[in-house]
Formats: sequence, C-alpha cells, structure tokens
Amino acid sequence: MFNLGQSAEARAEAFLKTHGLTLLTRNWRCRFGEIDLIMHDGSTLVFVEVRLRSRSDFGGAAASVTPAKQKKLLAAARQYLTTLKTLPPCRFDVVALTGTAPPDWIRNAFDDMG
Repeated sequence: MFNLGQSAEARAEAFLKTHGLTLLTRNWRCRFGEIDLIMHDGSTLVFVEVRLRSRSDFGGAAASVTPAKQKKLLAAARQYLTTLKTLPPCRFDVVALTGTAPPDWIRNAFDDMG
C-alpha cells in the first residue's frame, strides 16, 4: 500500500515524465541520505527532491528544503556520482506539492556540485 510520501513521489514522477524526463531510479539511499528521484532531462542528470505539504502555511513545501537538507542531498548526490563511469551535467530540482494544487517544479532549485 502506498503511503503519502510514495504517492507524492509517484505524482511528481508522472508530472516530470510529461515534461520529457525519464526515470533512472527512485528512493536511492546511501549513508548520507536518500534521493527521491534520479532522472534524465536530455543529457542532464537530475536529482529530484519531492516535498509534500497539505497546506501552504509556514512557506509551503518548497520552503521545507532547508540548507541542512540541501547539504544532505548534495552529499548523497556526490556519492551517487561515484557509481558512474563519466560525470554528466547535473542539477537539483524540487517538485513541491501542496494539497491538490498543480505541482510546483523548481528547476535548479539550489547549487549543484560546484
């Protein structure tokens, strides 16, 4: 049975696929944390953080990707990249879901590996 997080990730994945992204893996875990979705957007590797909030109080879903969360995502992404033979261009996107509103897709939500 799906929990709310899995349902949100499935919704975000379906939304991104309609925009031409292709899924590589979901819920990739390492000692630094978890990356919700890893996708390709053309030749770019996209690390996607999915955030769900029932309401937009306190800044909503996108605001919940704090600097501390970004640091964990960066560390996990660096770990993922060690599994690849060549390093593609990368970016970090956030798909914020608030209630039943359409997804808010934030491309290049924060700095990449640089």
